[in-house]
Amino acid sequence: MRVSVTTTTCDLSDGDLKQMTQLGVDCIDFGSGSSFPGVKEQGYPDLDALLRLKRRIRSFGLDINRVTLPDLSAAFMAGAEESEKEVDHSVAAINVFAEAGIPIVRQRFAGDTFNHLTQSYKARQRGGALARGESLVFSQTPYEAPTLEAHEQWWERFLYAYGKLVPAVEEAGIKLGMHPSDSPLQGTPFGGLGYRRIMDEFPSKQVGYIYCMGTRAEEGGSSLVVDEINHYGRKGRLFLIHFRNVRGALPTAGAFEEALLDDGDMNMFKLLLELKKVGYDGCLNPDHVPVLEGDSPDIDANWAHSNIGWSYGSIGFAYSIGYIKALLNALNEVTGTKW
Repeated sequence: MRVSVTTTTCDLSDGDLKQMTQLGVDCIDFGSGSSFPGVKEQGYPDLDALLRLKRRIRSFGLDINRVTLPDLSAAFMAGAEESEKEVDHSVAAINVFAEAGIPIVRQRFAGDTFNHLTQSYKARQRGGALARGESLVFSQTPYEAPTLEAHEQWWERFLYAYGKLVPAVEEAGIKLGMHPSDSPLQGTPFGGLGYRRIMDEFPSKQVGYIYCMGTRAEEGGSSLVVDEINHYGRKGRLFLIHFRNVRGALPTAGAFEEALLDDGDMNMFKLLLELKKVGYDGCLNPDHVPVLEGDSPDIDANWAHSNIGWSYGSIGFAYSIGYIKALLNALNEVTGTKW
């Protein structure tokens, strides 16, 4: 197992790459499909620019682990004819990423989250650390899931898109991973049931999961995470782990808060042992890191109180990377095998 961090930009400075290397990061995950050169101009990345970026990253001893395809918009998911080219751009992007030797791609779909139904708040934790909180209790919008008909229409568009993407990744020899819906509210397409359904509909070994421990714990706590690691892991469908901790869960507390790795409800070392049991050998990524004193966080409007991606001098990321490295060393000692 190795350590990766997410960045939301391709404009990484030498200082960014030096700090990553100094902290022991192995790989970079790119979380925004629109950040690659060429996407805004032609709809998919420019191969030459991508290869230059990869060479520069590798010159610091790092590599690219996962990238994001151009987003599929709300218009595409609604079946608008003028948006049909979007999925063709994603197929073209798969071919570019494969030619550049990048192993994992992710496709984002508009409408897979219902975050307008929760109230986001600033959670204060030990020593005043700031973290993202999401609450159903304090939301002013009554919870109302889509109708079954609307859900099935959305799912048909997903099946149509994946029906084009899956043959592309099979031919290219790379993996297509899906992140669960965050927050995992009732009826979200990639909550527990929909998430499993992806593998049922597309049994290809190239189809699997960017498994987010924190997001899935938001739905059912650590016991659900253990069950899902075993379910997906023994089938070889865990492509990347978002290794993060939370407090609370939507079914039990009506809310959850993201937390530092040692300060949430889950025992992260036990989860690492579960990953070891199922033979997981990919990257661990500490995404959605709480904001510590002195941080210069990478803020997103939807997650205003956590570090979404890597930021130069991020104390929260440095703490999380060090914690994961220590857990991996402990795993080596306990199991008597290399990570």
